[in-house]
Amino acid sequence: MNHRFDDAALSGVLSHMNDDHADDNVLIARAFGPADDVVSATMTDFDGSGGRWRAVRADGEEVEVHAGWPGGPISERREVRREIVALYDEACRRLGVEPRPHS
Repeated sequence: MNHRFDDAALSGVLSHMNDDHADDNVLIARAFGPADDVVSATMTDFDGSGGRWRAVRADGEEVEVHAGWPGGPISERREVRREIVALYDEACRRLGVEPRPHS
């Protein structure tokens, strides 16, 4: 069964990603979605299997993007950051972008 995080975890992570990491959302959506012309993306949900984004393409079309966690299924809130960082790093690798250092 796929783990579902509580409302506090969902709210905290989604707010952080959408307020502080909008550019990372775009990179992830470009790398894992069906189109590379994404101009904006919002993280909309996540669970134990991965994250979901609503992405907007250059022509205004909205697409859903799902990216599975690179390390496999998770069930602890502290694992979410590790997996989002891994998605970001993989997105950079796929797109040929130099990733910024992680603190």
